[in-house]
Amino acid sequence: MNQDSIQAIVKEVVARLSTLAASERTTVPMAISARHCHLSKEDVEALFGPGYELTVRSELSQPGQFAANETVMIAGPRGSIEKVRILGPARSMTQVEVSQTDSIKLGLKVPVRMSGDIAGSAPITIIGPKGSLFKKEGCIVARAHIHMTPADAKAFSVEEGEWVRVVADGERPVSFEKVLIRVSDRYKLEMHIDTDEANAGLIFPAKEGRLEKYGERR
Repeated sequence: MNQDSIQAIVKEVVARLSTLAASERTTVPMAISARHCHLSKEDVEALFGPGYELTVRSELSQPGQFAANETVMIAGPRGSIEKVRILGPARSMTQVEVSQTDSIKLGLKVPVRMSGDIAGSAPITIIGPKGSLFKKEGCIVARAHIHMTPADAKAFSVEEGEWVRVVADGERPVSFEKVLIRVSDRYKLEMHIDTDEANAGLIFPAKEGRLEKYGERR
């Protein structure tokens, strides 16, 4: 048996073992998303000055994304919130993500949406050091969702756009219903919830939630 054949067999065995380990997994790591905003390149310049580019404060768990050093103030008809972190890199459109508690402070009726679905969402004013913007739409409460790779989706027997349940056990057990599956090679396995959801279940970073497909209970 030549070296190429041996390497091919080893590669196949490793792949099978990895698939078996993944298929035995029933939980997903949970991450808590505090209020933040995504800005288009044009809006970055409108708020921080012509030619301005966001600078990296820290890398996020999802590949290629980062928390910027820059922050802005957001305002609604009832109040404002300072030091709202910008997440980079710049996107094609501006979106502000808040919790339901934040929306009450701002005096806004903010819909629960998936990221990118901003048509008809709440208006928001964004204030930076060099200017301000009034967006007629773009403020949402992000729906709980799970990022995963195609290999993760296969291991959990789920697919892009599927709704699942996630159960977080502990001192204050909570079940998250209608959690959306998002699948991409660019993702890392992780469930995203907001601060209100985390507080309701006493959930802290690194907590694991048990994924359940509808129609089954483990």
